[in-house]
Amino acid sequence: MDALKSTVDVVRSNLQPITANLPAPVKDAAVSLVGTRCYKSLIVDLDIEDAECVKLAVSKGLGVGIIGASSIVKIPQLLKLVRSRSSAGVSFLSYLLETTAYLITLAYNVRQGFPFSTYGESALIAAQNVVIAALVLQFAGRGAAAAVFVAGLAAAGYAIFNADLVNLQQLGYLQAGAGVLGVASKLPQIWTVWKQGGTGQLSAFAVRSASRIYTTLQEVDDKLILYGFIAGFALNAVLASQMIYYWNSSTTPAKSGKLSKAQREKITAGSTTGTASTRPSTRRRG
Repeated sequence: MDALKSTVDVVRSNLQPITANLPAPVKDAAVSLVGTRCYKSLIVDLDIEDAECVKLAVSKGLGVGIIGASSIVKIPQLLKLVRSRSSAGVSFLSYLLETTAYLITLAYNVRQGFPFSTYGESALIAAQNVVIAALVLQFAGRGAAAAVFVAGLAAAGYAIFNADLVNLQQLGYLQAGAGVLGVASKLPQIWTVWKQGGTGQLSAFAVRSASRIYTTLQEVDDKLILYGFIAGFALNAVLASQMIYYWNSSTTPAKSGKLSKAQREKITAGSTTGTASTRPSTRRRG
């Protein structure tokens, strides 16, 4: 134990001249993330035994990582839609509810003044969701509905970011509803995957990380946001299980074993015709 401590002291003494003289942009970025006290403790003094600052640094690291990953998290889904030009296996209702929840959550966090690292992905994922939902409608032959959808979200966003139209108390009620919407947004997708017997164009990257539960506990004293993440994680786990189970499945009726009524009648008619053509004729030939 003493040998380990001595090694740590040697490493610290060698690194401190570097960490104490970091470039101003690096220092400013680190201070903006963890604060002046934790910057001095973790970076300048290299005190890894400061549990409070270590937990904060881990939370900030997770938050930045989530925001970075969220910038591309829906890109695989978007590429699948564009390449296939099919919305099979993707629920528009699910994306509508999820995008609405993200928009409300974004406005709530911004107006409450919470750290950007705890909610930044809401803006990025919401923007990607808008594009995906619009494509789902477009590929379903409902281009006009896609335009109405985008315009409606823009109007709603303007309203909830405007304190003159929606005050903080009202926004708090909306945030409580956003938690319910976030949970409800997963249900149509779960039903669609189960009904079609496959994930179709649903991408595994659509499942959100559960790390937000930790970052919320560390940095945001708000039960509305915390409970929303916990409930969302539970349903995300169901979606993840479905994706693993149906990974190589298709949503086509032939592979899922579920034929439409018209297809069943066509097969039955074909079987009857084939049987009739193979029966020996009893008519006498002259």
